[in-house]
Amino acid sequence: MLKKSLLVLSLGSLLFGAQAMAAEYKIDKEGQHAFVNFKISHLGYSWLYGTFKDFDGAFSFDAAKPEESKVQVELKTTSVDSNHAERDKHLRSADFLNVAKHPTATFASTGVKSTGEGTADISGNLTLNGVTKPVVIAAKFIGEGQDPWGGYRAGFEGSTKLKLKDFAIQKDLGPASSEVELIISVEGVRQ
Repeated sequence: MLKKSLLVLSLGSLLFGAQAMAAEYKIDKEGQHAFVNFKISHLGYSWLYGTFKDFDGAFSFDAAKPEESKVQVELKTTSVDSNHAERDKHLRSADFLNVAKHPTATFASTGVKSTGEGTADISGNLTLNGVTKPVVIAAKFIGEGQDPWGGYRAGFEGSTKLKLKDFAIQKDLGPASSEVELIISVEGVRQ
């Protein structure tokens, strides 16, 4: 009887612990531990790198059930920064991001599929330049645990490639520059 009671108690603890592990995280924008960067070929001769400096979001995550995770991000397209003021002005224009009409871009996950140990494909809808399209972000779990300030954090990185024309960006810079790679790194603080 004692063995059976211990087994039931242990199973209950495991089940309760698994439920308690599911958590909501706010992306650490305040501490600048999150980045949405991009990389695009410049005419096939070199790479142009940039970042979006203003975005916010949240995710839910349970290491035991990664397929139940969710992600929601809103990004201010006006915050694009390629380390060149004139180029940034052009990127904000109607030729590219059209920030006057579409000052935000959003991503909302629709599903997560595990692809291996600590990796997953995050499917979702990306709205950019007034166009919403499904995209898949190849994500990798970096780690989770206590931070020095009494909080609990989890971190991920991911990437995806977007065809510019799919998002109504018609400026033609040649075939080598027809798609952009997004490189995302986020650290969230458990709420």
